[in-house]
Amino acid sequence: MLPLGAILSIGEKVLDKVMPDPNAKAEAQAKLMEMAQRGELAQLESHVKEMQSARDREIQIATSEAAPMLNKIVTPVLALGTVGLTFILFGVIIFVDVDADSKDILIYVLGALTSAVTMVLGYYFGSSAGSKEKSAQLDEILDKKK
Repeated sequence: MLPLGAILSIGEKVLDKVMPDPNAKAEAQAKLMEMAQRGELAQLESHVKEMQSARDREIQIATSEAAPMLNKIVTPVLALGTVGLTFILFGVIIFVDVDADSKDILIYVLGALTSAVTMVLGYYFGSSAGSKEKSAQLDEILDKKK
């Protein structure tokens, strides 16, 4: 799938060739930008719904009496394991004398685990303030549409 910027660039090049009139071209570019904004809004709305759906699913599993205990604890156990392993690797790198070749591998694994911990924390404690602002803006826009 092409990124939004590439699609806009292609659309503008087509408009340059097809519409020599500057006024018609400006109007077509405005419509193109409006379409891009609507598409971006739809993508953002879809992302917010997907995140909420995942959280709702976790709540349903955790509160369901029919769900096996394994289903209820697998996500928190994996999250805690990821965070715990990350701290253990930090400790190993800081306090244990490790061979240089092994240390490079440990640092690589630690980098991957650190990004996983970022996702875990974002999932459990919400995302960044910027994402919250985007969600609030999206809610405002959707309320205005209705």
